[in-house]
Amino acid sequence: MSDTTALCESTTDFPQHPMFTFNSDGTMTRNHSLYPNTAATPDPNDDTIALSKDVPVNQSNNTWVRIFLPRQALDSSTDTKFPLVVYTHGGGLLLLSAATKIYHDLCSEIAARVPAIIVSVDYRLAPEHRLPAAYDDAVEVLQWVKTTQEHWLRQYADFSSCFIMGDSGGGNIAYHAALQAAAQVDDLLPLKIKGLILLKPFFGGVKRTESELRLANQPILPPPQTDFTWQLALPIGADRDHEYSNPIVGGGSKFLDQFRLLGWKVMVTGGSEDTLFDRQVELAKLMEQKGVNVVSYFDDSPHDMIGDPVKLEALCAATAQLLPRPILGEYSPRIGPPRSCPKRI
Repeated sequence: MSDTTALCESTTDFPQHPMFTFNSDGTMTRNHSLYPNTAATPDPNDDTIALSKDVPVNQSNNTWVRIFLPRQALDSSTDTKFPLVVYTHGGGLLLLSAATKIYHDLCSEIAARVPAIIVSVDYRLAPEHRLPAAYDDAVEVLQWVKTTQEHWLRQYADFSSCFIMGDSGGGNIAYHAALQAAAQVDDLLPLKIKGLILLKPFFGGVKRTESELRLANQPILPPPQTDFTWQLALPIGADRDHEYSNPIVGGGSKFLDQFRLLGWKVMVTGGSEDTLFDRQVELAKLMEQKGVNVVSYFDDSPHDMIGDPVKLEALCAATAQLLPRPILGEYSPRIGPPRSCPKRI
């Protein structure tokens, strides 16, 4: 069976979804009206909290990055360098973009508040490009960062303080990109990865967890939807216990030991009303058992996108605590202290 035939068959029974439709050749037509794109904002005269611009990475694969520069970099009279965050957006491995407005706004807020330079990756999407294509794209961006002469990165980024970060499906990508990066740290020099931030990362498995059973009727990511998502994203013929989906299968990746040996810090967030909650907790516990320095923030939220001001405030504050601060980088909330924060355990 060809990949194209298998792709068509794999999409036959996928439930209708307002964000996409399937074509006869098994590819997907995505509807951007619910989550529209927005242009980059490179002009310092614009009234934006951070500047941004798009830069191509691999024209053959049509991959690119959107770089976010905190205004503090322009306002500073010193040679301050800012920590660097390589961000992979969510969207279930199938949808959205580094240009999607919710992610443009999120990266702008993180860049301005922490402050940090954000490199948001526009990676290839499944089902047209199944895993590990997105992982390869993220790692290629790390390699690109180390050699690029792009002015904002060379002038303002601290290459000795890089973190990999992602949410939902992008959290899955960030995790697997970090495993690859941990195996090739010398090849990435002068870029030095110092940690990993996983925001409600998207993982799965064949056997249902308690949270998947308890929240079977949850409107956000019910188990049948996540099952179909993995069917579209995993290599053809793989089940949900493939290592790309289930990070604890077989005791986890051997490269997790590298996280410990390299002294990386890892932050994991999750919510008990998220069907994926137990899988997020399991991964955090696995890394802790392997001696990795893990900070977990869990609350009672569902699998939602970052948009609520209080949640965004808490996220930026937690990220600022994890990242080393530049000389001028005192955390700078824009809406005052959060009324509530995720619980750290």
